[in-house]
Order: sequence, then structure tokens, then C-alpha cells
Amino acid sequence: MSTPFPEPTDLAASRAEVFLRYLDFFRDRAIGKLRGLPPTELYESRLMSGWAPIELLKHLRYTEMRWLEWGFEGRDIADVWGERQDGRWHVGPDESLGDLSAALLAQGERTRALVGRHDLEDVGQPGERWGDGNKPPTLERVLFHLLQEYARHVGQLDIVSEISGGPLGE
Repeated sequence: MSTPFPEPTDLAASRAEVFLRYLDFFRDRAIGKLRGLPPTELYESRLMSGWAPIELLKHLRYTEMRWLEWGFEGRDIADVWGERQDGRWHVGPDESLGDLSAALLAQGERTRALVGRHDLEDVGQPGERWGDGNKPPTLERVLFHLLQEYARHVGQLDIVSEISGGPLGE
């Protein structure tokens, strides 16, 4: 893929830009890992937990949307858990790697626009995302959580890719 690793020595205009660069990098790596897998491995699980790599890609898109659009901004999202069916991640037969990659990249553009509308210290809207009695977090905390999600899941994809004969490393 094409997004370089955001080196700590790379100058950035703001902390928000640092978050966005890392999110771009992790999105890029997740898509790259899946594009490098043999096509038969996209929909198969090599793990005891049972998730398939393409399902993880869809999950990342919904996770980002849930934390930022539904949670932080408090938007009404019709199908906030749309990557799940019967309590598990699910990809329909009509959903392709190309379509899901494009959806994840489009989500990234929405994230970039959302971050551009807010300061990192802005507090999210109260709502169902945060549970009963919990105060909404700041945008900075939400972005930090998203980085943790991406890092963990891209690491899982590293292992799946190695087991499946796909690309190794970054």
C-alpha cells in the first residue's frame, strides 16, 4: 500500500494530525494485508474464534463509525451494529474486498472531516454509546481508543496473513 509509517520524528501541525496519520496508516495496512491474502483465505477462519479476515475489515469500519459518528458526535445511525449477524461479525455474499475497502477508506475521510470540526479537548455528546451514568470522553480519548483497536486488529491480521501465506511484516 502507500501510506508510510508515521515516524515520531515526522513534523505534524497538531496532535490531531498525528492521530489521523496513524489511523490512515492502520487502515492502509489492514487493506493491504487482505489484498495480499490468497482469495480463498479472505472468507475462511484460521482462528479458534472463527472470524474471517474480510469480516475484520468490515468490523473496523463500523467500529470507527460507532466511536466517532454515533458516540462522539451523537448522530443517529440506522444500523450501528451492521457488521454483526446473530452475535458474530458477518459479511454478506454480495460484499467484496473492493467494496469493503472503499467503505473503510470513505469512513476514514469522514473521520478526518469530523476531527477537523472539533478540538481534541471537545467532549462527546451524551448517549447510549457511553452507557448509563458515564460521562462522554474527549475526542482525544476516543481517537486514542481507536488507535488501540486498529493496532490490535492489524496485529491479528499479521498473524493470520503469516499462517495463510500472505504478506509478512509491514
